Amino acid sequence: MAGFELEFSLRQGAFRVEIAERTDARALALFGPSGSGKRTIMEAVAGLRQPERGTIAVAGRVLFSREQHIDLPARSRRTGYVPQDVLLFPHMDVRSNVLYGANGNARNLDSLLDLLELRPLMSRRVTSLSGGERQRVALARALVSEPDVLLLDEPMAAVDIPRRRRILDALLRIRDELHVPLVYVAHSPEEVLRISDWVLVMDGGRVTARGVPSAVIG
Repeated sequence: MAGFELEFSLRQGAFRVEIAERTDARALALFGPSGSGKRTIMEAVAGLRQPERGTIAVAGRVLFSREQHIDLPARSRRTGYVPQDVLLFPHMDVRSNVLYGANGNARNLDSLLDLLELRPLMSRRVTSLSGGERQRVALARALVSEPDVLLLDEPMAAVDIPRRRRILDALLRIRDELHVPLVYVAHSPEEVLRISDWVLVMDGGRVTARGVPSAVIG
């Protein structure tokens, strides 16, 4: 079972994020209004922001600990990060974009292509893809390196409503079939209820509520 230890504080100018959470969730949702600290937490897990104090660990592997003098660089954290603005390489086809994340290892490529239904798209330029197709390519690129955790920053933001169910189904399969734990930033209660098994409600850099999604925001 997945395990997240997120106990740290981080300051950005006058804004301060404080979190103290330990959970065995397979999919942890960060829910709340814009500017509440959700993305800051995710970027701290990814190694893009450094806390002032505390510990960040995933599945027992310590990524950051001020006390133990551990601060793994982003490239060593084994995180798959899919930002809100999907940044694919427009001069490459889908295959090249996916394999860019392989780091010389693409053992799971075939299973990912089937899971995310990408085989018919592999020779296409990314400029010809829909928002939902681009999101699936970004997921494959993040997963091909076999990360310990997948970080998703509002993955439905650029996807129209009819295609959201397809992406949600893919995320459920990633969680349940590949057993990759998820940290999921979302504004939509529907997405949180569908994907996550634990939710932290954020406001002003603090956790204001936590628990099973159906009990917290259902």
